[in-house]
Amino acid sequence: MRATVRIPFALVSPSARRFDLVGLGLNSVDLVTVVAEYPASNTKQRLQRFARLPGGQTATAMVVAARLGWRASYIGRFGGDELGALSRTSLVDEGVDVAASQLVGDATNQFAIVIVDARSGERTVLWDRHPALTMHPEAVLAADVCAGRMLLVDCHETAAATRAAQFARAAGIPTVLDVEKVRPGIAELLQQTDAIIAAEAFPTELTGYDAPGRALEAIAREFDAPLVAVTLGADGSLARCGGKEIRTRAFPVNCIDSTGAGDAFHGGFAAACLQSPDHPVDVEDALRYANAVAALNCRALGARGGLPTPDEVTRLLAGDALR
Repeated sequence: MRATVRIPFALVSPSARRFDLVGLGLNSVDLVTVVAEYPASNTKQRLQRFARLPGGQTATAMVVAARLGWRASYIGRFGGDELGALSRTSLVDEGVDVAASQLVGDATNQFAIVIVDARSGERTVLWDRHPALTMHPEAVLAADVCAGRMLLVDCHETAAATRAAQFARAAGIPTVLDVEKVRPGIAELLQQTDAIIAAEAFPTELTGYDAPGRALEAIAREFDAPLVAVTLGADGSLARCGGKEIRTRAFPVNCIDSTGAGDAFHGGFAAACLQSPDHPVDVEDALRYANAVAALNCRALGARGGLPTPDEVTRLLAGDALR
């Protein structure tokens, strides 16, 4: 019988907030290209498929939450071009509230060129972001951040994310951090975070330890983080909470495109935490749920192409095979 480790933070009741989850961070439009094999330098090959699809770390996580039945609000900045309109509409159409976001009329929206290797579904991302889209800390308002029961931020604009996390902590709202790169100000952000969920390379980049478990232990100790985890792709995830290490396996699916898998994991983790307002959920159960959401999203092209319904997640967790 496995030892139970509970999520180390409490949530207010659904009736106490307008939203269940608020997200502050990036939105993007992905120009996705599928190729037979990753191109070598100075070669040519015909594309197997091309699509223009919405993405972005935090924006995608908010769509995950909405798709799974939760009230989600997105705080970010859209460009005034066609891609900005597409990105904004993609959120509104999924039921994500964007009233706290801003439209920057003289900026192009963030976009990325995503090269997907058809053999494995692995992707390479080349991105661009207009400087005018930068969200400065003074633009982050406590009323917007604290309108939800949980806060999710990414690490692209650390000063703005830190201010949001400070507002949330003062209001007793837990913050989940999607962190993938060591940037200026990252230490201050980590110190304000209740659940640090990192991309695979981040723990080693931050601590210098090659072993993921040792790196997570160092992060938890240095930043006094209640929960630290790392996503490991096909190897699932590894977490440290309450002094214990928790390894969670991935779910095998027919991977068409791994774009957005990490974003789906973060949204799925938040959704799992929201499921039990009266009693904190088990950490391993929340990580299994997040792994299931991430795996199912890989079934189709794009950052949100395979996002599942609640029933699909339940069936996968129960052992049903889903394509």
